[in-house]
Order: sequence, then structure tokens, then C-alpha cells
Amino acid sequence: MAALKRRAVALAAALSITALLAPACSGSSADAIDYAVDGSLSTYNTNTVTGAASGGPQAFARVLTGFNYHGPDGQIVGDHDFGTISVFGRTPLVLDYQISDKAVYSDGKPITCDDLVLAWIAQSGRFPGFDAANRSGYSDIASIDCAPGQKRARVSFAPDRGFVDFGQLFAATALMPSHVLADELGVDVTTALQSGNLPTIDRIAQAWNTTWDLRPDVDLKKFPSSGPYKLESVTGDGAVVLVANDKWWGAKAVTGRITVWPRGADIQDRVNEGAFDVVDIAAGSSGTLNLPEDYVRSDSPSAGIEQLIFAPVGPLAAPPARRAVALCTPRDIIARNAQLPIANSRLNPANEDAFGATENVPEAAQFTAANPVAARAALNNRPLTVRVGYQTPNARLAATVGAIAKACAPAGITVQDAAGAAVGPLSLRNNDIDVLLASTGGAAGSGSTGSSAMDAYALHTGNGNNLPRYSNPRIDGVTGALAVTSDPKELARLIGEGAPVLWADVPTLPLYRQQRTLLTSDKMYAVSSNPTRWGAGWNMDRWRLSQ
Repeated sequence: MAALKRRAVALAAALSITALLAPACSGSSADAIDYAVDGSLSTYNTNTVTGAASGGPQAFARVLTGFNYHGPDGQIVGDHDFGTISVFGRTPLVLDYQISDKAVYSDGKPITCDDLVLAWIAQSGRFPGFDAANRSGYSDIASIDCAPGQKRARVSFAPDRGFVDFGQLFAATALMPSHVLADELGVDVTTALQSGNLPTIDRIAQAWNTTWDLRPDVDLKKFPSSGPYKLESVTGDGAVVLVANDKWWGAKAVTGRITVWPRGADIQDRVNEGAFDVVDIAAGSSGTLNLPEDYVRSDSPSAGIEQLIFAPVGPLAAPPARRAVALCTPRDIIARNAQLPIANSRLNPANEDAFGATENVPEAAQFTAANPVAARAALNNRPLTVRVGYQTPNARLAATVGAIAKACAPAGITVQDAAGAAVGPLSLRNNDIDVLLASTGGAAGSGSTGSSAMDAYALHTGNGNNLPRYSNPRIDGVTGALAVTSDPKELARLIGEGAPVLWADVPTLPLYRQQRTLLTSDKMYAVSSNPTRWGAGWNMDRWRLSQ
């Protein structure tokens, strides 16, 4: 039953979702809402390594829609305004995607199967120029039958690669407007991608990576919307202003304007002033928040794992150095300070179910309490200096780095706090830090897709968000098998096989499950937390602020 629950794909909204989609009817409604999220808002394309780890998914879940979205429990819910999915064949898996005849972008251009082809190729790993975060599922697709400009596509998976969590694919924020790249480059994007025209694909990849970067001077023509909201502007301090999309063919957005703010150091002041109506952040990241009487707070677990992610180059490139840092890290104290249990999850990170215990192998026990003697031995008594980075401001992670520095000093390991407002996945890639302290995929927020099979790909060779650039054939085999397996016994066996390998190699060190804090004005309606990286923004078009 656990496996069935883990793999459930809900194609209709549950009663709880219906309640959250229906705003209260009494009183007048405000014209605008201010919404604060975890990370920076650096790109409209949340499928890149940076974008997936940013606050973009929280901001754009109802701007760039798809065949499904993630409901309040992280479950997959069919978005039938956008289109429908039907299973044509099971062995091999073949799916038919039908985009609504009414579906158009905010610039009036139709939404077509060309957008599916772009999403597939960009995230399949076939062409390295695309800086995609995750290839899980997309790499299993053998072909997409799409006549350019049409609204129907047949997606065929490779033999024996029937991706179980296929509802995660082509969902909210996954589909980018291919016609924007076609206009920008003057090429037939779909034909080039399907024919394997390498020089043109290289140009498409670079455009996919950078065209949708967010700056105050953005050309809005390149940022059309496929949802109830569209992008109106980007402010000088990094917020994005969303307004109702007059071309949206479904139920109109309840509130006409939502400004999405990246979390800053002034959260407490802004809450005191009543400047934020919704705040969706990692618990403890803004310290102890004192709420005015007219705010409501709720805390809930996310599907993301707060962790140390070790750099592939520099002082921690070799396993002995990583083991040394892991051995002196006081995971017990860090988890206790967060008032949470220690998490050991790498292969089943998104779910708190029976499979989680499979990763509590004996090899994990040595990394519970700080052991500076063992850490020093792992380094053969050599000193080590390690730069640990995280995105600021974050009071909880600052305290975590302080605890690690104190515990590792007796081992001869000097831990430097290398935090900064721009620290993220690219900081590891650029060798600016040696360890990234963040959630799944290097995110400031949850970072999770909601699917353990997809999240586990962060340790698969060549995956974009495999930030340690870890490569182990056994782990590739395990993560690949998890993606196409639904049998509970086999899932448990695979996780049990992979866990000791990962505790020996230590590409990452899981700490605890990131908790989420949702603050809302007591005059807000229809706001609900969400454990995935899309956060509370999953249904922002239903939000209502009473006046």
C-alpha cells in the first residue's frame, strides 16, 4: 500500500482541494496581494539548475501551467483546463497528450505540442548544452510524435523504461514557450530538435538557458504566460509583479495582482507593517518571528532534505575528506536545535513512509554525533579548511554552520562561513565554496519535485542537479530502477542496496527534513502550504484578501 500511495497520480481534485479553490464570497476583495518566498527570482525558466533551486516555482506555478500541478499534499492533480493525458499502451508505455483547443499564450499564440518537444529534449540529457536540473523521466522517453503547430502529441517511452511517476512530466512550470525561441533565433525549433541538427540545437540550448533570465529591463514579449497570471514587471529589488492574464481561458484569477517578493532580512518588519499577506519560507530561516494578532501561522514538513552538498573539486573532492567533515558534523545537535529527527534519506527523500527506514543502515550510525578523533584519523592528522555556503539571510543555517565549526575544530578542520545572498548551486560549480548547505537540488526552499524517484536522480551520473558530480554505476543502476519500479519489495531492496554505498562515498550528508512555515493575514482565504518546490503558490489564482 505504501508504494501505491507513493506513486499515486490523482487525475481529479480531492474535496480538500476543491475547498481551497473556492474563495469565500462575503465582503469585498483587495485588488492586490503581497507574497514572500524563500529564494531569489532569477529566471522564468524553473527547469534549469538555478531555476529549480530558486523561488521561481513558488512564483510561477499559475503563470506557466501544464497537464498537472501539485496539490496541497504534493500530490499530482490533473489540470484539465490545460489538457488531458490518456494511456495508449503499457508495454512499452505510450501516452497521448491532448492540449485544450482553447489554450493560448498571453501573446495570443497557441500552445502546441512543440512545447512538449522542447521540454523533452531540453531535460532528456541527450544534448549537454541544456543546463537542465533533472532528466529523470524525460531521459526515458524514446520519441514524441508531434506535427509542428498541432495540439496533440504521442509520447513513447523506451522498452522497460515505463516511468512510474509520469504525472510529474510536462506539469506546471515544465513547459516553456518554444515559439519565443523560434522568433529569437529565426529557426524551426521542433524540426531542429527532432532531426538532431547539432549546431542549431546548440543555439537553442543557449537560448533556453538564458532567454528567460529576470531583470528589471526584461522584454515582456519573451515572457508570455499560459496560466491565470502573467508577468507584468520585475522590480529593482528582485520582486516580480503578476497580473491577471486576459487571454486565460479558464476560471479568472480571483485577485488581479500578486507581487512575489524574495525573502529578505526584513521579514519581521514587513510582517509588523502588514506589508506581506502570505509568507512561505523554511522554518527558522528568519529566526524567531513574533506575529501580530492579525496573522495566522502553520508549520508542516516539506518533501525536501536539508543537507550538506560537497563540491566535486577542491579540498573535498576525495571521499576521505568528505568523510572527515561528515564524521565531525554534529547531526544530532543540528537536528535537535531544529526540533526535528535526523534524516538519513537520499534515495527516498520525498516520502515519509516505510521505505525511509530502509536507509537507516548501520553505516549511518557513525555519522550521528560528532567524532573529531575519527575525523582527524580520516585526514591522517592533516589540517583542512572548508568553506560552507548558504543563501542569506538564514538564521537557522547560520547556526548550523556555527555548530559544525565548533564540533570540527578539535579535528583540525577549520569551517568558514561563506554565506551570501547569491550563494546557490552555481557557487559549487564555480568553486566559490566547498560545501553548499541547502535543501534538495541546492534549493533555499523545499526543492523537491514531490517524487522520490525524481529527487534521487540528484545522485545519478550527469544529472544537472547532481551538484557533487557524483558518479557510481551501482547508484546509477539503483536510481534508474527506482524510476520504473512500483513493487514494494523491490523498492525496499533497491534502497537497501544503495544506502551503504552512499554512506561510504558521502557525496552529500543529509541532516533533517526541511520544515515549512506559512504565515497569512487572517483576512486571507484559500491559501494552503505545499511540501514541494511549488509551495503555497500552487493555487494562487484562488487567493482572496478580504478588506
